Amino acid sequence: MESPAPRSGPMLDASSAFLLVVTIFVFFLPLLIYFPPVPPSQRDALLETHAPIGRHGPRHEARDGRSVKGPPTVRSLCIYPIKSCKGIEVRQSKVLPAGLEFDRIYTFAQLKSPFPVGVHTPDDDSTRAHKWEFITQRQFPLLATLQVDLFVPDTIKARGRPSGPPVSDSDAFLLVSFPWQEPGLRGVLRWAGAKITRWSWRAQPEKEMLLPVAFPSDGEIETRGYAREPVAIWKETATALNMARELPPELQLYLGVSNRLAIFRIDPARLRRVYRCAPTMDEAGYQPVTGFQDAYPLHLLNLTSVRDLDAKIDKDEALRVLDPRRFRANIIVDGGETPYEEESWKKIRVVPGPASTRQGSEFHVSCRTVRCKMPNVDPDNGYRHPREPDKSLREFRDVDEGAKRMGCLGMQLTPLFDEPEKLESWIEVGETIEVLERGNHVYIKQ
Repeated sequence: MESPAPRSGPMLDASSAFLLVVTIFVFFLPLLIYFPPVPPSQRDALLETHAPIGRHGPRHEARDGRSVKGPPTVRSLCIYPIKSCKGIEVRQSKVLPAGLEFDRIYTFAQLKSPFPVGVHTPDDDSTRAHKWEFITQRQFPLLATLQVDLFVPDTIKARGRPSGPPVSDSDAFLLVSFPWQEPGLRGVLRWAGAKITRWSWRAQPEKEMLLPVAFPSDGEIETRGYAREPVAIWKETATALNMARELPPELQLYLGVSNRLAIFRIDPARLRRVYRCAPTMDEAGYQPVTGFQDAYPLHLLNLTSVRDLDAKIDKDEALRVLDPRRFRANIIVDGGETPYEEESWKKIRVVPGPASTRQGSEFHVSCRTVRCKMPNVDPDNGYRHPREPDKSLREFRDVDEGAKRMGCLGMQLTPLFDEPEKLESWIEVGETIEVLERGNHVYIKQ
């Protein structure tokens, strides 16, 4: 009987193989973290010289059970640099005639036509009947998932730059990002890179877009190929700057927009004039204006009122609590004697604390906010609820003679200024509301 042939080489047992795998993993993991298999993002580049301001919020629950005693107090301040996209919560903000600084300076728009037209149809005589119309979560709820970050120059970081031009205040940028995975190997690498660099298994690869905060100069407009064009906001038309060249083509696919898509920057020299319920030029000391807001410069929401409405809504798995973020307010207050007491305000002053040297800010409370179905959209995932809170708003908040069979929640504000030659003030979280005048409101339709 022949003896078995000797083995040609050593073989790893199970424990040795496990040890080898662990060794390789421990060795390569730091390399993957510091040198991920994906190119650096625009966010990484910005963080070399800039810092993001604010945070994404607010997340106050309507049914948190807390009741603020005493005068209404500012709980949150929110800006929405791009209309209908995620907002940014800030601790303080400059108040300008058009609202809070950086609020609704951009909007997305689609090219509408009285007859069908393809996305890549050239601009010729047959397309002159087309017009740009703004879009919101009403038509495209996934706009709610577009994250917007505001980056401002960081002087400390800029000092450490080895070379390059100095960073100025005009070098602020908006970074827009949305989930997107490319096909093939590149998509797999970006998928893995997102999870490694963010230390989260839930992290997803993203597509980014960079937009300037400052309005471009004439030279930049010509160089970049931008164009001033009319864009419709409800029944009004504003001449704004079409910056569609900055849009990644994937964004149109992600949002599900079939028409041509563009992004417009409001022209500070061509703001929309506000009339209807706003104070007149003589009353305000200046002509009230707004940017890409729906109708008025600012929107105020009272959490006490949100809690009251929340208690009346039939909840389900898709709507367990009425998140105030659904209503996209600029100033969120809490407190007061009764729900909806803000509907009796006609003029208010936001009063700083005793340690502050500021004079505070004053507002004309112009009218109620008449609600459409947009609050049905979940601000976290873009899911549009089939009924609520629109159904409950129409049932319990049909309270304005000028907006029959419509639900109302929140108030529209117009800034007032003590010095006509200096049309700006400041507002900060923690400041209290002083009611200067009370009266009735009747909504005036556009």
